[in-house]
Amino acid sequence: MVKLYEFAIGTSKCRRINKLLASFPYLLRHRIRPSLMQLRRIDDPSVVRDPENSLLLYPDVSIRDTDPDVAALAYDEEETGSSRRKSRELCWVDKRTLPWKLLPGKALELCARAQNRPLWVCDRMAKELAVVDDISPKFTNRERMTLIGYVDKLSRSIGACERIHQTVVPLNYARHALRSLTVWLWTLPFALVKDLGLLTGPVVAIVSWILYGVYEIGTRIED
Repeated sequence: MVKLYEFAIGTSKCRRINKLLASFPYLLRHRIRPSLMQLRRIDDPSVVRDPENSLLLYPDVSIRDTDPDVAALAYDEEETGSSRRKSRELCWVDKRTLPWKLLPGKALELCARAQNRPLWVCDRMAKELAVVDDISPKFTNRERMTLIGYVDKLSRSIGACERIHQTVVPLNYARHALRSLTVWLWTLPFALVKDLGLLTGPVVAIVSWILYGVYEIGTRIED
């Protein structure tokens, strides 16, 4: 859609929006699963930091950042530069890696300081689109609001992903599933021994390995 209205948005602004959009899935993944971000501690003696190509930031903890009191303090940090994250360990990332190399100079620093980085990207895209001049009848307020509506859908997807990630699977469900599987596998040899004879042991072992593996994979996916 942005490419379709490049004549009105402008080539340079269109490229900025595309880069912000490309960085969004990376930042969302880092927010939901912070362990996937290649962070290095600032005081780690085993890694030599290149000051020119390194970006200082704090680890993003989405569960803690959903606290409304913390969110209120974060606004002051973004406006004044004062840090409310002193309890977090200062880290750094390489600017030449994704998604950081997609963000231009000032946007890179502002994104690193933001409390919710994917939401900051959505806000930045909406601001870029809001100031596009009308070129009647090809680009009017209708087209502008349509594009901003797509950005709004992206911003709402952040909350949906966080709710899914923070919804804990009931412990009783996991225990009941494991116990039911164990009981079924214990009784399986009695049903197979008549037909398989001495092959019952190997067959049950293979079936148990497959089913317990599927159970473990499902547990990991739920996490």
